[in-house]
Amino acid sequence: MNPAYEKLVRCYESICKKVSFKPEVALVLGSGLGDYANDMKVETAIDYSEIDEFPVSTVPGHAGKFIFGYVGDVPVVCMKGRIHYYEGYPISDVVLPVRLMKRMGAEILFLTNASGGINKDFQAGDFMLLEDHISCFAPNPLIGENMDELGTRFPDMSHVYDEELKEIIVKTAKDLKIKLQRGIYLQLTGPSFESPAEIQMLRKMGADAVGMSTVVEAIAANHMGMKICGISCVCNMAAGMTENPLTHEEVQEAANKAAPFFKQLLTESIKRFCLER
Repeated sequence: MNPAYEKLVRCYESICKKVSFKPEVALVLGSGLGDYANDMKVETAIDYSEIDEFPVSTVPGHAGKFIFGYVGDVPVVCMKGRIHYYEGYPISDVVLPVRLMKRMGAEILFLTNASGGINKDFQAGDFMLLEDHISCFAPNPLIGENMDELGTRFPDMSHVYDEELKEIIVKTAKDLKIKLQRGIYLQLTGPSFESPAEIQMLRKMGADAVGMSTVVEAIAANHMGMKICGISCVCNMAAGMTENPLTHEEVQEAANKAAPFFKQLLTESIKRFCLER
């Protein structure tokens, strides 16, 4: 049996000893959304460190726990802090949480992140609906022996981000009068921010925003047949777009300012996902 799959099974058995909650939606909370769970009806919370062999988040602003509860009447599991490749974990550990949430019952994956804007029509504080993605230098999480228990060897990537979910998010944003850009997100490995020359390259590749997460999670979720959607908070304009140096503190501050509107959009979209089924 694939060692990564064996680890997934052990993590699943470990968490099932602590919680019996069955989520319909899995939500990955990016920078600035760490306190989203405060607005949920929380059933229970489990630190990643309480799960046997589970990786622990080490990034400031990423608490490192699963939150189980309800958004409206929808059972949701939130990742309050994701695992990043740049933290030194193997890529199989980076996508382990997504695989675990699917194993627990989640059929919809809602990805969020903080990003740097590359599209010249964007500005700091914008939200961008993920239309598609580009993986650049981050290893594909499906490399190695295929986990036949999860999905096919060669999954199609033509429509990773579900059209129906995207339509719901767009309509929700319009109803809430929240500006929503649309574009392509590109994942690099990090942890260093990009150079101005790299940003020029990424723009020529067709990217609208860049970050250090999300794409590998979407690949793993697509492999398992989950319905996926994603929103990126453009927290700063990327290197070379302004004269200001880039810092994690700047990203965190911009994400915090955008958080109230982000929360509104997430909450109403999740409620509508399950109404429209």
